[in-house]
Amino acid sequence: MEAIDREYKETFGDSALRAICAMANTRGGEVIVGITDNGEVKGIEIDNKELERITQKITGKLGLHPNIEVKEKNRKKILVITVKKSDRPISFNGKYYERVGNTTREMEPERLREFFLKKENWDSLVNEEATFEEIDRETVKMFIRMANAKGRLTVFDENTSAETLFEHLKLSIKGRLTNAAIILFGKDPQKYFLNAMLRVIRLKDEITPVGDRLIGGNLFKQAVEGEEAIKNFLGVRYEIKGLAREEIWDYPLPAIREALINALIHRDYFKWNVQTQIKIFDDYIWFYNTGGLPEGITIKQLKEPHLSVPRNPLIVHIFLPCWFHRRNGLWNRQNNRQYEISRTP
Repeated sequence: MEAIDREYKETFGDSALRAICAMANTRGGEVIVGITDNGEVKGIEIDNKELERITQKITGKLGLHPNIEVKEKNRKKILVITVKKSDRPISFNGKYYERVGNTTREMEPERLREFFLKKENWDSLVNEEATFEEIDRETVKMFIRMANAKGRLTVFDENTSAETLFEHLKLSIKGRLTNAAIILFGKDPQKYFLNAMLRVIRLKDEITPVGDRLIGGNLFKQAVEGEEAIKNFLGVRYEIKGLAREEIWDYPLPAIREALINALIHRDYFKWNVQTQIKIFDDYIWFYNTGGLPEGITIKQLKEPHLSVPRNPLIVHIFLPCWFHRRNGLWNRQNNRQYEISRTP
C-alpha cells in the first residue's frame, strides 16, 4: 500500500495552503497543523469560529473542500486536513505547486506546461487574482459592435456589462476571470503574462535591424497596432482606376492580416519567456510564435485535409468570427510554429 504524503505545520498559514495546493496537484495527502517538522506536538487553539475561518480560507484561496478534522494527540488539539488529488489544476496566489518527495515546490515553467497539457487548455484556466476592474470596457464595447455587425450576439449591446457577457461566453467561471478574458480584454495583460507581447522588426539582413516596434496590451490591441506596424515597414504604390485610387502593397494585406492573427491566437501561452515575433526582410516576412504542432498532428497531415485542433479554443471562438471573414485556403496554417509570406512580384 502506497504511503500517505504527509506534511506537518506548527500553525495554519500560507505555508499550509501551499502544501494543500501541492498535494491536490500531485497525489493527495494530509496536512497536520499543530505538530512541528521534527514531530513535537505543540497543539493549536481552535474553536468553531477558527475552524470556520480556516475552512473558508481553503475554499476561497484554493477552491477546494478537503476533509478537516480536529483530533487529540498527547492531550493537545491538532488539525488534520485530508486532501484528495484534484481533477483540475489548483493554484495559490497565481502560482502552482506540486509535491517532490516530501517537499512542496513551485512548478518550473516546462513542468507546468506539461502539467496543464494533461489537464486543461491555457485559455480556460481561471486566474485567481484578476478582477473585472482590470477589464478594458472600451475593448468590450468594440467586440460587441463587431459581433453585432456580423449577426452574432445580437441579444447584447454596448450597455451590456462585462460580467454578463463573459458569463455567457464562458470567459468567467463563478465570477472569476479566465486567462482568455484577461488576454483578450484586459487593460494590462502583461501584469500576469509578461511576454505575451508582439514584436515587429524590420531588418536589413539577418542581424541588422533598421526598425523595431514592441506592442503590448490585449490581443485586439495587438492585432490593430501590429497590422499598422507591419504596414509602416512595407512599401505601397498607387494605381488610378477611374476616379478611385487603389493601394498596391508589397504583400497582399489579407494574407498579412491572417498570418498576424494566427500568430497571436495560436501561440503557446504556457511558454512565457519569448514574445510573438514578426521579422520583415526585403523579400519575405517571417512570422513566429512559441508553439509546435498539437500532439498527433504531423507536417504531412497539415498538407492534407485535416481537422482543426486549436491550441486555445476559447480565444479562437471569441476572436476569429468577429475579427475578419476567413478565406478558404488563405494561409490557414494555424498550428505551424513559424511560416513566411513571400513578396508579391
